[in-house]
Amino acid sequence: MRTKVVIIGSGPSGLLLGQLLTEGGIDNVIVDRVSKDYILGRVRAGVLEEGTVGLMDRAQAGARMHQEGLPHDGFSLAFDGRDHRIDLRQLTGGKRVMVYGQTELTRDLMEHRERSGAVTIYEAANVQPHDFDGHLPYVTFEKDGTAQRIDCDFIAGCDGFHGISRKSVPEKALKTFEKVYPFGWLGILADVPPVDHELIYANHPRGFALCSMRSTTRSRYYIQCAVSEKIEDWSDTRFWDELRRRLPSHHAEAMVTGPSFEKSIAPLRSFVAEPMRFGRLFLVGDAAHIVPPTGAKGLNLAASDVHYLFEGLREHYQDRSNAGIDAYSARALARVWKAVRFSWWMTTMLHRFPDTGDFDQRIQEAELDYLTHSVAAETALAENYVGLPY
Repeated sequence: MRTKVVIIGSGPSGLLLGQLLTEGGIDNVIVDRVSKDYILGRVRAGVLEEGTVGLMDRAQAGARMHQEGLPHDGFSLAFDGRDHRIDLRQLTGGKRVMVYGQTELTRDLMEHRERSGAVTIYEAANVQPHDFDGHLPYVTFEKDGTAQRIDCDFIAGCDGFHGISRKSVPEKALKTFEKVYPFGWLGILADVPPVDHELIYANHPRGFALCSMRSTTRSRYYIQCAVSEKIEDWSDTRFWDELRRRLPSHHAEAMVTGPSFEKSIAPLRSFVAEPMRFGRLFLVGDAAHIVPPTGAKGLNLAASDVHYLFEGLREHYQDRSNAGIDAYSARALARVWKAVRFSWWMTTMLHRFPDTGDFDQRIQEAELDYLTHSVAAETALAENYVGLPY
């Protein structure tokens, strides 16, 4: 088999890149080691920057997102028993975010790809990129017990933190940066109405909490917990009780509770691998970087990588210029590090660290007080939250 671009990984970044390439007339094949149902069963983020929304529209896959997604003009910071609303739209000159579950976005991209006739190969075993440091790269895999090979011009590694793409790069060619946070997030999904029409980020002596949603009838809630906690020790009743303790009283009293249908604990880390290009192999999204979910940047960073790579590939094929693909890593990393900084800042401002002393606690309180009394500080928060320009 022969194609122009092989995309390893059919998560949202791989699917978005594939559909942009297809709409641009650039042949591509997506290969993934897992099944379509497995991918759609994963529960992930749901706050989309305007740039991500625009890329979905450009891929001709945004219709349902605009019908069912929830545009948000702001969110609340809750501390000292009160709310302080960050008015995103006013502070950024009209920008907003869209709440739309990553699973739904992935489903939209999958269905549009199927309608377009583009090729996706699921449940491919032993996927491996080859010779990407030369001029004739290819990808091998096994499907139904038969060895197969796809020759291509470029390989896009969209296969996540644990995928084969980054692992295939010689160790000496990579420089990695990592910060592991000493806590995790215990999250649930429940078919109950959200406690508020916008997100609430709460700082409390017992730990951080986040009230989010997937729709007007489905809520996504999180609480900070120790990484040693076990899911089986957290009944729904215990979770709801703990969440209410961390919210201002008017939210706690208004909260509608019910049985959860998904519950998980996610560790928090920051991770960046540099560079993001190795010859004809490009790392995209979680294959190159991970951020804590506090700033809602994970999926959106993957989308900005897709933007830079797609533009580079489009220039290569349509304009016969390599300027875009040559600049891909530097452009992507410049935005990545700004988002890593923002996610780190949000995390340190809102969470209680186990080794925090009295001085550090006062600094956190002063940070929150300054932020909520300074238009300049609020504006900086808002412009990062809605997404820096590509």
